Amino acid sequence: MRLLLILLLTLQINSLKADEIFNLLKIPNLDVYKLNNSNGLKYLNTKKSFKIGFENNIKCNETNKKNLDEKFNLISKNLSIYEKDFLNKINLRFIVLCEKLYISEINTAGIPDHKKRTLILDINFNKKYFERVIHHEVFHMIHNSFENIFNEEIWSNFNDKAFEYAECSTCSDRLGLDLYDKTNGFLTEYSKSIASEDMAEVFSFIMTDKLKIINIAKKDTILSNKIEFIKNGIKKIENFKF
Repeated sequence: MRLLLILLLTLQINSLKADEIFNLLKIPNLDVYKLNNSNGLKYLNTKKSFKIGFENNIKCNETNKKNLDEKFNLISKNLSIYEKDFLNKINLRFIVLCEKLYISEINTAGIPDHKKRTLILDINFNKKYFERVIHHEVFHMIHNSFENIFNEEIWSNFNDKAFEYAECSTCSDRLGLDLYDKTNGFLTEYSKSIASEDMAEVFSFIMTDKLKIINIAKKDTILSNKIEFIKNGIKKIENFKF
């Protein structure tokens, strides 16, 4: 009987927390997955599919519990790199986990929402790139919090003068995420879409394959300048150990 009461109390507390979080995030059908993490991140999963955003242009499906349990350790391992103080500075507190995430009918790995301190992640995104895109999306939270440090005009001037970014990431057909054999200032095709995506791609490689891109940058002055720009920018926010 006592065990049953404890279980009911726990469920009630989790339900209240889920309601409170909904009031903060305005994302329906969320369930608490894991709240007590050393860096303060709170993980939520979707118990039903949801649609949010401008004319419901963001949608994602409910998580399969077995799939979520299998993917969570990988997600947590990558996000545990970031300490609580740093996450507070970039305004990231909530991680929403779902499957088949779309924005304006385009499949995407993640959607950051700086104002709501939230990052939505698609746990079913391509395994080949999954760890990288976690850090890619974290960088968007960083950039949104410190646009003055990660100035896009300064960044664009690193490139060859003849190169131009697209007007927006969704209006570009530069989508490839594979590492270029010959970089010439850009790590992937997606890096060439817009400046902020280029920064996020560089950051994601620094966080997951630092030695490889440092070696590549020894023969690529543009890329070397971009790497140093990102690293120096991060150090202005936090004494981050790369």
